[in-house]
Amino acid sequence: MELRDIEIFLTLAEELHFGRTAERLHVSVARVSQAIKKQERALGTLLFDRDSRNVRLTPVGRQLRDDLGQVYQGLRHSMDKARLAAQGKTAALRVGMMPNNVHELRPYWDTFRAQYPQWGLHILHAPFADPFAGLRRGEIDVLVTWLPVEEADLTVGPVLFEEPRVLAVSRDHELTGYSSVSVEMVGDFQHVGIESAPITGSTATFRWRRPRDGRSNEAPLSSISRRPSCSPASGRRSRSSRSR
Repeated sequence: MELRDIEIFLTLAEELHFGRTAERLHVSVARVSQAIKKQERALGTLLFDRDSRNVRLTPVGRQLRDDLGQVYQGLRHSMDKARLAAQGKTAALRVGMMPNNVHELRPYWDTFRAQYPQWGLHILHAPFADPFAGLRRGEIDVLVTWLPVEEADLTVGPVLFEEPRVLAVSRDHELTGYSSVSVEMVGDFQHVGIESAPITGSTATFRWRRPRDGRSNEAPLSSISRRPSCSPASGRRSRSSRSR
């Protein structure tokens, strides 16, 4: 199995979505599909169960993910160390990003590079479904995410910036007649649900009052919190602000 195919498999195992996997790796959806089918033919079994709506790992797929994950990270770590040595760097700070405003945070990146020229800086994507997985696996050192964060083994760092929440609806939606709406008003309508996501500012579960049509409407509400923050791993697993 080629290194790129391993990367495609592990990314799809994390995202469980062909489109997001392709976007994250900057390849086509067809390339992702071809790589997975190639691996499945070589192994003689399915790695993913998929239909028009869902992608799930099979038992064999879960085993392969667990076995390949550490091997792949070890290879990447070795390559990164060699690359840093060639650039005269001694180490690298790996920053995971939940928001997509990497360029808006450039003053932070520039300040870090100016104060620590011997360090490299890697900006990495954090998956929406499980943004803290990279911290816990040691794949990233710090995570920029939305508040609140309610994870006992992580320490929340300083607030980097604030931004307002925005509600997106169609032009003919009845809520367009309001200049602002409350959370309770949004609860009358169907909204996007995110299964098995951790409790953060981007995902909070509410039990809404019963909608007008009488149907139950308990589902996660996805929104942009007012206070994205920088959350380094600490506590039982590691210390915040540690140097290498």
